[in-house]
Amino acid sequence: MIELKNVNKTYLMGQVEVKALDGVSLKIAAGEFVAIMGASGSGKSTLMHILGLLDRPDSGSYYLGDKEISKLTDEKLAILRNKIVGFIFQQFHLLPRMTALENAELPLIYAGKRNLKEKARQEIEKVGLKERMFHRPNEMSGGQQQRVAIARALVNDPVIIFADEPTGNLDSKSKAEIIAILEKLNQEGKTIVVVTHEQEVASHARRIIQMRDGKIISDESVGNVLGLAPAVTLGENFADTILSQPHKVSGQTKFLDYLRQAGFAMVSHKLRSFLSILGILIGVAAVIAMLSLGQGAKESIEKQLVSLGSNLLMIRPGSEKSHGVSLETGAVTRFTFQDVTAFTKLTDYVAKVCPSVTGRGQLVYANKNWNTEVEGSSVDYEEVRAAVPTIGRFFSAQEVKMREKVALLGRTVVKELFGDSNPVGQSIKINLINFKVIGILPEKGGNSFHDQDDTVVIPITTAMYRVFGKQYIDSIFVEVISPDLLDEAQDVLSKTIIKQHRLSKDNEDSFQIRNMADLKKTLEATTKTMSLLLGAIAAISLLVGGIGIMNIMLVSVTERTREIGLRKAIGANNKDIMVQFLIESVLMSLIGGLSGVLLGWGIATLINVFAGWTVVVSLTSVILATVFSLVVGLIFGVWPARKASQLDPIEALRYE
Repeated sequence: MIELKNVNKTYLMGQVEVKALDGVSLKIAAGEFVAIMGASGSGKSTLMHILGLLDRPDSGSYYLGDKEISKLTDEKLAILRNKIVGFIFQQFHLLPRMTALENAELPLIYAGKRNLKEKARQEIEKVGLKERMFHRPNEMSGGQQQRVAIARALVNDPVIIFADEPTGNLDSKSKAEIIAILEKLNQEGKTIVVVTHEQEVASHARRIIQMRDGKIISDESVGNVLGLAPAVTLGENFADTILSQPHKVSGQTKFLDYLRQAGFAMVSHKLRSFLSILGILIGVAAVIAMLSLGQGAKESIEKQLVSLGSNLLMIRPGSEKSHGVSLETGAVTRFTFQDVTAFTKLTDYVAKVCPSVTGRGQLVYANKNWNTEVEGSSVDYEEVRAAVPTIGRFFSAQEVKMREKVALLGRTVVKELFGDSNPVGQSIKINLINFKVIGILPEKGGNSFHDQDDTVVIPITTAMYRVFGKQYIDSIFVEVISPDLLDEAQDVLSKTIIKQHRLSKDNEDSFQIRNMADLKKTLEATTKTMSLLLGAIAAISLLVGGIGIMNIMLVSVTERTREIGLRKAIGANNKDIMVQFLIESVLMSLIGGLSGVLLGWGIATLINVFAGWTVVVSLTSVILATVFSLVVGLIFGVWPARKASQLDPIEALRYE
């Protein structure tokens, strides 16, 4: 079954080379019960590790059947370990967070036989632990733990069992039980190789190999083989046969098992896992809250821009400079209704024209008074400035023509003068002139500089000739047919004003045309920059959480080094180990991310309720934060996972 030819193995301990095996040649036939003995440091454990495919010789050949396997890849060696080898260790190497049955099931995961869970139950019953199969290792004696390890070694029905000091940590009664189990397995046809320093254990073997200083000094057969069952063999080419068989494990099955293992690992280290999750949770919550603030600010600005109207150009009189000194606004260019008529005729570009005059007015109702901005405008104000009344109506063209004393009030004015009562139909005084309230303007909000709801709108003719005594228009709003025509319309309007007022070259800058679309773009760009800045600041905290996960996972790799060695010994390859640790990292990130979304949502709601700021939690920000948390978990989990996957199984099993 096994043949070694001139095998050498040297370890480097510090700067000293230790020759563990020195030209060892050995044959083991199917069905043998071999005991390898020797003093500590004789090389017996190194020999077993090479025989069990856990280590590679520095030189020499290793044949399984007729196949030389010492140069096989780690993945192929893992397949052979999983399918033909069973290990029993002196330290048991049971996973403390799993029950006896779950420990016995582990090799099935890597063999793709998770559906054969009943086999693990049968093996547990065979070693006499039927009543203890749902107990964890810390609830069992040493002998019971070793029997669980034997059940784990047998669950994949291996042809050869390697036992490294299987009775070294046991009392005499447990020792006898384990020896009896090994003898029974050999009688059933299993090949048994035991490494021991106890003559009592070796006496039950049928072949004893003595080692000293890395060499075999004696090899003798003892006892007889009468009454043994036929040896379990696989043929001369069994290694090639096994490696040529498909070794595909359902991705879904493996994923569910890895997910389960990750959950066990997290639960067994609750505080550590909580701190890792907390870092991601805070980061995601910060991202959600910050992006919500940014989105809320953006919508507030957009709402205020909408309140100004769309596709607007605002025309205002400028000022002339005489000998370097600026004169008063409107000293050269003063707008009248003739300009409004001229602009209205530009039908290829202009949809509506809305003239405006403004001033301050003292409002009085009953025993209350309020000083506010009074704006006079035309009937087009309703549509151009998005001012459709929420209650009542807007004034008509006839009322503008007749200079009627009617008014529409902003929300702030209504609150100050009328409280919660409806003002429509009531009479108020504006600068001692009686006006009838005919409507309430829509709420437009405000900022720290200007309250757009603190206003009164009246017919422009009434404002000019009855209230303020003005002969000229303060500004004209022009709604352009399409946003694409804003620049052309601005140029045409400019030429019209120059022609209408016969302005010379020196006075062509005596008026201003402001493009509201440019203002909108500027504000939107500013808001976007602010949102990105807030998101970037929050993302930093998420990265810090990711670094925390990486640190915890690195600690986890160190703490679970022996577990990693065990998993490799029972058939896990590098990819299996890496994927398992990655899933654990991503799982913590996902839990932290989802919890962070809920926390961020709650924070945003509290900001809205208590601070009064507009916050908008968008689906995009939730998806972005969640995906980002998963990516962080994946990226920061790669290094620890790769480090775990690259561990040598022997060094990992020996790790203290």
